[in-house]
Amino acid sequence: MNGERIAFLDATDLGALIRKRKVSSVELATLYLDRLEKYGAVYGAVVTIMHYRALREAKAADKELAAGRSRGPLHGVPYGVKDLLAAAGANTTWGAAPFRNQRFDFDATVVKRLHDAGAVLCAKLAMVELAGGFGYNDADASFTGPGRTPWNRAYWSGGSSSGPGAAVAAGLVGFAIGSETNGSILVPSSFCGVSGLRPTYGRVSRHGAMALMWTSDKLGPLCRSARDAELVLRAIAGHDPNDRTSMSEPFAQIRGRRPKIGVIADATKRSQPAVVKNFNSALGVLRGYCDVVENVELPKGYPYGAVFGALLNGECASAFRGLIESGRSRELQSKNDRIGGYQQYATLAVDYIDAMRQRTKIDAAVKRAFEPYDAIVYPTLPTVAYPVGVPFDKAYEKYPGSADLGTPGNLAGLPAMSVPDGFGEHGLPTGLAFMGRIWGEAQLTQIAKGYQRRTRFHERHPELVTI
Repeated sequence: MNGERIAFLDATDLGALIRKRKVSSVELATLYLDRLEKYGAVYGAVVTIMHYRALREAKAADKELAAGRSRGPLHGVPYGVKDLLAAAGANTTWGAAPFRNQRFDFDATVVKRLHDAGAVLCAKLAMVELAGGFGYNDADASFTGPGRTPWNRAYWSGGSSSGPGAAVAAGLVGFAIGSETNGSILVPSSFCGVSGLRPTYGRVSRHGAMALMWTSDKLGPLCRSARDAELVLRAIAGHDPNDRTSMSEPFAQIRGRRPKIGVIADATKRSQPAVVKNFNSALGVLRGYCDVVENVELPKGYPYGAVFGALLNGECASAFRGLIESGRSRELQSKNDRIGGYQQYATLAVDYIDAMRQRTKIDAAVKRAFEPYDAIVYPTLPTVAYPVGVPFDKAYEKYPGSADLGTPGNLAGLPAMSVPDGFGEHGLPTGLAFMGRIWGEAQLTQIAKGYQRRTRFHERHPELVTI
């Protein structure tokens, strides 16, 4: 098996190869380090390649395995993390020029737990500056440049986990960790054709991660398969005394019956034709092993966007108060970001408090509406990736989108995942999304694994360029 083929195997298969002694962790780490050097900058996917740490951890993994000790299915598997997670031995830049030299001398809890699982950290991956908190309007919103989808580098890889999405799709790491406040795992998963899982709020500790919106930030995996996403999530989940919002909850699965799936009403309204076609085809696959209920309504009458905006503005301005007051926002890449923080800084306390009160009602209404279903299904996005160099508001004019479940789901802290379901314009991937009940990640991955056993979109990979 050649290196190119190995590079695109999912983490489950990579771990099996290591345990069977068909490849060593050092050989895998070397392969991925070389690919990060060759392709990382081409796709705007990388901030720091961690050669020394990766090889040190890979050698330790091989030594342990030779001594008869395996830490589990991720033992020896190389991975990368979005550069908002602290990792000893590298800067943690938050994708933003004012923090290019920021360094922490400890590992974030997620990084520590992956180390304990035997995984090998190879890279800090690119991201939209400050995770997009200041309102960027174009792909070029990081000092590393725009993230580019490996399927066509003229198009965006999605934000704010732009690097994790591109790196996984390009076979630069075995898997990656991203973050989501409102779309930052699912969007790059769809644009890059990978399997991304947004956990329930509180499932994963955020200790050592940049704060954007304390009441909504979540860390989760971007992988080449749904089975990988479940595997990685189980490794990083659980209570952490350093994060009082984190909890240890069981991973309940669906047993003894067919999963019940609700299709959100008007799911494909104003979507691109290929998105509609691929979604309808996916529903046909799902009907083979799930009970599918059409036209499930999102609770109406709630100002989802306004509520989320008020909360984000207040919490983001608080998180970056020092940056805003220092005037260093002018060093940010995106022209929108250079002023966005000041606009957020003017958020009224009364608006924030009213939004929190509305959020309580939204939380209850959304959970009540979706409780009868194991998952709500919808196209992750109404369009394929946007072209780099075109302002997002111009792209929105062409395809304003279908029902938005990202904002209601994130306000309620519900888990969701996106898996590839086909291709559209310019050879770009489209995504199929599932949103579940609180603590229902294993049910989502169970349904998604069933879909991927019946399709092969997750096994396809792009032809890379080195221009």
